[in-house]
Amino acid sequence: MACHPNDAVKVNHPDPMKENYDNYLLIDAGSNMVNKKFSRDLESVLQRAKDSGVQKIIVPCTSLKTSKEALRLARIYPGALYSTAGIHPHEAKSWEDNYYDELKNIAKNPECVAIGICGLDYNKDFSTPDMQRKVFELQISLAIEMKKPIMVNQKGAHEDFLCIIKSHMPSLLPVILHSFTGSFEEASQYIDLGMYIGISGGLCKDSSGSGLKQLLSTRILTLDRILIQSDSPFMYPNARAANLTDTVKSSLTQRSLGFLQRYCTFHRNEPCSLPILVELLAAFINKKPEEVALATSYNALKIFGMS
Repeated sequence: MACHPNDAVKVNHPDPMKENYDNYLLIDAGSNMVNKKFSRDLESVLQRAKDSGVQKIIVPCTSLKTSKEALRLARIYPGALYSTAGIHPHEAKSWEDNYYDELKNIAKNPECVAIGICGLDYNKDFSTPDMQRKVFELQISLAIEMKKPIMVNQKGAHEDFLCIIKSHMPSLLPVILHSFTGSFEEASQYIDLGMYIGISGGLCKDSSGSGLKQLLSTRILTLDRILIQSDSPFMYPNARAANLTDTVKSSLTQRSLGFLQRYCTFHRNEPCSLPILVELLAAFINKKPEEVALATSYNALKIFGMS
């Protein structure tokens, strides 16, 4: 057979931004889309999230105002954004008598899939501990009444937090520790009570030896108890962190790094950083990223009742 110069074999070079596109099915269980850093280009942020594999995003709220705004966004982007309704412990001092009914009216909507973010934070003195405990208890009661999961935050208040949570067991539906950065000892007790742990870019910062990495290495925290959260615009997952081993860094794909490096910074993280977080988590627990993505997405669908 004659060979002609123009009959050269065509070699298809994969686009690193499209590599493994179909491999990851991702749900961001906590991204602050109502933050003012996203006000100018939310549409582009959501498109990049979708391009990276993020199918759905839970928008956690910290005040009555953000709870209303998140519900508005969830209606604009049905099936992509979902809201919560809650008052963060920092905002507990703002609680008024009508807030319970206001939050309840928000939570009645199908787009609202959880109560929170609520809880206790004694590390910062934005609201008194007494007021924080009162508002936390009220929101737990609301979660029970509405039969919704609850997204919580705890810093420097472990004993009080645990006491309040235990007093409402087993009526309390799934509890999610939002963007957890606490200790091994705290998390172990939460996991024993059936809580879910939200993992964000804080995984890259953990150099304590007694936090998330220890939970993962000892297999105390297993995939069936994990949700992944970008917690954007915060919690940038620093893939170049000095405390990450070369083995972990070498497991990261060019596609995922591309989204992280092109669109995310320490000043503004985005949901499209989620593929990197999945790959980091997979490397820590010696699993395939596809398995981590599927398991954490299944957890989110189950907890929040999404289709």
